[in-house]
Amino acid sequence: MTTATSSATPTGNPAVGKAVDAGGIRTNYLEAGSGGETIVFVHGSGPGVTAYANWRGVLPVLGEHFRCVAPDMVGFGYSERPENADYRLDTWADQTLGVMDTLGIEKAHLVGNSFGGAIALRLATKNPDRVDKLVLMGSMGVPFEITAGLDNVWGFEGTLEHMRTVMGYFAYDESLTGGDLAQTRFEGATQPGFQESFSSMFPAPRQRWVEAMTVSHDEIRALPHRTLIVHGREDRVIPLTTSLQLMQLLDNADLSVFSHCGHWSMIERRDDFNRQVRDFLLGG
Repeated sequence: MTTATSSATPTGNPAVGKAVDAGGIRTNYLEAGSGGETIVFVHGSGPGVTAYANWRGVLPVLGEHFRCVAPDMVGFGYSERPENADYRLDTWADQTLGVMDTLGIEKAHLVGNSFGGAIALRLATKNPDRVDKLVLMGSMGVPFEITAGLDNVWGFEGTLEHMRTVMGYFAYDESLTGGDLAQTRFEGATQPGFQESFSSMFPAPRQRWVEAMTVSHDEIRALPHRTLIVHGREDRVIPLTTSLQLMQLLDNADLSVFSHCGHWSMIERRDDFNRQVRDFLLGG
């Protein structure tokens, strides 16, 4: 495959890393570590989300053992927002593969959060030889009735008041979403062009977008990859039943359920999450 050189975009913003062309999409990505096998991290779909927002507590830790790459999906964060972009599952999966191609990554572990879990499943079903192990955290990818939490997340109205409501769905520990977090995420979500692209992705009625983010049961059943499924027991955005479905479908999967934990396993149970993922990926 052809390897292109990534371009750095140095700023004072820790969410902005380097940029690569991923199948024609200029993609911002963060990188940590330099040795060992490669992990590609795929973030979720909340308003104002970036790879940094999702993985800032994970990359420095797992970067001690792996090369970690965390891109912003098209339409999110600091990646390109092309006019008339086709925001759908295959687009994001192809972009993720494009990042791997450009960076010369032949094969990687995939860690997907929520919407990112569906992207990881789609990439693995289309290109199984490019994927080593899978970690699916609070993952989409199978059918479920949309929750009030997800409906609010995808239906973010662009106001600070609604951002406070949205943030309230994410964590079991309310202190994690209090203070300045809603203000910070609101400012991030309403930068020029950000809310416009986000609001175009999942317009009401939103059950159809849950279905658009699914991968067929037959394709999931066919995946041979060792898989770790992680879910917060008190998740109000993506129900625990999705991970129970995935455990039944994936022959080579283990399920870890964290108590007193909402949708942000990598934040609320950060040490446990990092340890489990590290041990799972380093194991035989």
